[in-house]
Amino acid sequence: MHSVGVLALDGVVPFELGIPGRILGAARGPAGERLYSVATCSLDGRPVRAEADYDLAVRHDASLLAEVDTVVVPPSHALGRIREEGRLPDALRDALAAVRPGTRMVAICSGSYVLAAAGLLDRRRATTHWRDAERMQRLFTSVRIDPNVLFVDDGDVLTSAGVAAGVDLCLHIVRRDHGSEVANDVARACVVPPWRDGGQAQYIPRPVPAPATTGGTAATRAWALERLDEPVTLAELAAHAQVSVRTFTRRFRDETGTSPGRWLLRQRVDRARQLLESTDWPVDLVAHRAGFGTGTSLRQHLHAAIGVSPQAYRRTFRPTARGGEGA
Repeated sequence: MHSVGVLALDGVVPFELGIPGRILGAARGPAGERLYSVATCSLDGRPVRAEADYDLAVRHDASLLAEVDTVVVPPSHALGRIREEGRLPDALRDALAAVRPGTRMVAICSGSYVLAAAGLLDRRRATTHWRDAERMQRLFTSVRIDPNVLFVDDGDVLTSAGVAAGVDLCLHIVRRDHGSEVANDVARACVVPPWRDGGQAQYIPRPVPAPATTGGTAATRAWALERLDEPVTLAELAAHAQVSVRTFTRRFRDETGTSPGRWLLRQRVDRARQLLESTDWPVDLVAHRAGFGTGTSLRQHLHAAIGVSPQAYRRTFRPTARGGEGA
């Protein structure tokens, strides 16, 4: 049986703390035998303060981590200098240093900070909750943070985005260890989807910005936002700004950090997302109003941007909406 140790730190989030036991604990072999044993520890074996209004008693101290096959670090809302400075407290550093070589390391949400501070994510691809991705990248420059995915499997080190993405990651672990049939059975038992389309990019709010009124290209950006449903060329943008195309492109990149074409595409994707969430319009009409022309074009660009189709996005954020992709 594969042994799993879950490390509960002060400030631990109860939901994510319980995911490994619930998902991995539900995995069964052909004869109904348990495939994983899951145990929870704190650094000193004493109760830990949860992020909620209660404490959690555990049965093990951190010596458990030196005995298991997989270590899971759930998120905590009290990471302190780990999150602020990228430094581990002595007791936590010693506990992780005692983990046997070859042990699989798993982090859920902000638990990725702990693995990064321990040096376990150096030069590796990883993820965390999208709200923390930029901060984590600044703090740990050698880690390749991907803010768009639900989880990252980098072999012996796995990380997930926030909250329910921990479920996706644990189901992936079951699927990787024992195959899709076992993972699907676990998903059915836990009444969760065995696989979610797309990544966390679809959950990052990107409202269509209010028209800007100041700055070198601000007036032209405001003008373009009012015409997202029309073809707008670079030459037309430059003409509105009353400068050459070369000068406009340079100023635009200086002010926004991107090219005019990429900026327009992002605004159209954001407009489409807003319309999919707030209206029951057919996808072809959404595509037209967002400036993509056809539903096919919208599907291609939305999938490239956030990993899902318009209909899948609408089901997630407007489940009562009627009308299919071809409607």
